[in-house]
Amino acid sequence: MPTTVRKRRASKTRSSAAAVKPHRSFDPRKVGGLEAGVWVAYYRHEWLSFLRGAVTLTRHTFGLPWPATVYGAWLVLRANQLWAPYPDNDPEGARRAMERFYRLVAERHADTFDPRRASELEVEWWRVHREHQHDGSPVGEDGEGSLIAALSTLYSYVYGVNEAQVTVAAEQRALAMRYSDRWVREGCDPASPLIEEERAALVRSYAGLLAAVHRA
Repeated sequence: MPTTVRKRRASKTRSSAAAVKPHRSFDPRKVGGLEAGVWVAYYRHEWLSFLRGAVTLTRHTFGLPWPATVYGAWLVLRANQLWAPYPDNDPEGARRAMERFYRLVAERHADTFDPRRASELEVEWWRVHREHQHDGSPVGEDGEGSLIAALSTLYSYVYGVNEAQVTVAAEQRALAMRYSDRWVREGCDPASPLIEEERAALVRSYAGLLAAVHRA
């Protein structure tokens, strides 16, 4: 193959890679492992560890510049702190924090979704999960179907893809929550093998999401 042709093809490949936005080109293994650590910190109420993990997770998942990454991680921390108490939490305060977070993402990547609507969908799946978590029964008559539907709706809206394309991502995240809930019921042991099961499910979830959204 002539050198000029090889160079032209290599340049085209680099240009295509560069055209894919960072929040559509994350490493599933990296971010899945990071989020598993954040979940552990959340349920153990280790907020400093949560913030550290959230900074790294936000950076690798959404590709924000460092100042926005730190601010975004702080917003996620505040949203989770406002949501965490049970039963007297602050869903509206959590939603407002997530609205500011989604505005950061939308402005950085020129996305067209409405940050307020995205925040409503985010907190909705938190609500559905908590309902399942605390009443000890499946979410609705379809088991985890309501949770999977809530997650699929969020992914579809934020990334602008069909819900069917993100079903695997939603199913695997719901599975990760199942492992996490069991871990919480068993006492939040940091050495529990359930953490690895949770991490593996999150990695599969992000792999499914990446397959759906990896485009310019």
